[in-house]
Amino acid sequence: MTLSRPGRSLVLLAPLFLFLVVFFVWPLFTMMSQSVTDSAVLRLLPRSAETIGAWDRQSPPSPEMEAALVADLAEVDDEQALGDMVRRLNSAQPGFRTLMTKTMRAVRAGPLPPEGLAGVDARWQRPEFWVAIAGALSPYTDRNLLAALDLGRDTGGSIVQLPSDQSVNRVIMLRTFAISGLVTLACVVIGFPYALVMASTSGWRRDLLLAAVLLPLWTSLLVRTAAWFILLQEQGLINDLLQSLGLTAGPIQLIFNRTGVIIAMTHVLLPFMVLPIYSTLITIPRNLMPAAASLGAHPLRAFVRVLLPLSLRGVASGCLLVFISAIGYYITPALIGGPGDQMISAIIAFYALGSANWGMAGALGVVLLVATLLLYSVYARLSAERAQG
Repeated sequence: MTLSRPGRSLVLLAPLFLFLVVFFVWPLFTMMSQSVTDSAVLRLLPRSAETIGAWDRQSPPSPEMEAALVADLAEVDDEQALGDMVRRLNSAQPGFRTLMTKTMRAVRAGPLPPEGLAGVDARWQRPEFWVAIAGALSPYTDRNLLAALDLGRDTGGSIVQLPSDQSVNRVIMLRTFAISGLVTLACVVIGFPYALVMASTSGWRRDLLLAAVLLPLWTSLLVRTAAWFILLQEQGLINDLLQSLGLTAGPIQLIFNRTGVIIAMTHVLLPFMVLPIYSTLITIPRNLMPAAASLGAHPLRAFVRVLLPLSLRGVASGCLLVFISAIGYYITPALIGGPGDQMISAIIAFYALGSANWGMAGALGVVLLVATLLLYSVYARLSAERAQG
């Protein structure tokens, strides 16, 4: 059977579509679903889910609710699932970890006291612990997304600000954007003149300058970061050079602080600023600046009024690439920065690997994804308006 021309095209594109689905679409879908789903409690407490629905969430628990909870806990034999349930409940109501440990020990030991769960621990008579169970029985939750923004829900279901001792994600997010902005600014300041020199030359000089930009991209990010770790030390090459030139009386702190993070990240991300600007500058006719000079324009005025506006699309593209890449950086701040310089990627790694809280890690990933999409949409809109203008 002979395929038609569109059919042959689809066959040729099928490996690309499969690659995108497996390595891009599916991980994104998994991350987003992890951030809004959590069936850890419902899976272990099905009887409680049936009896707790008619409860008013204010009065003490009914005997039916207690009996259903005891029956559910008596059948739990998966310690991993139990740990997931306890973690979910403890995040909603502090103290649940010790309460559930004590209760599980009593349920497995034998008959409960005549007072029921209240005889095991008096906290079972407090409505807030049952409210936490009721709120966690739904397989869908916005708890992780709200917590990613330092928000939560009170006993009435209203969205409130989390206490100050639990509000850290917003601070780290602002720190991430601040560091990314400084790195983007540094890349513009260094990258634009370099791209301008590269575009104004030709022959082997341009090839040499272009190779200086491309060669670092062929080196591992970890190797480049480790090199800066050595260079920025108190006995490193930079401090030795500054002291030998008499610019400093002693070694200055360039590592384990914000300065070292910005220096290392600027070096790593500089090619992503230089290449878009260079690709825009080489499309600008070279006779525009001499023409402006022949009309009496000062070189600085000609640059500001002629060359700079024509190169802004490349600058915007470079800023977008650098900023989006910077907000997701993990290795460089982890090795070069101090405790106060860790970015949101380090917190995502902690939730994913340190505490196995995939829901929270996915929620923070969704926040970063939304921020990236907003930046890209703003850039696309500005580019469209500039093209129409």
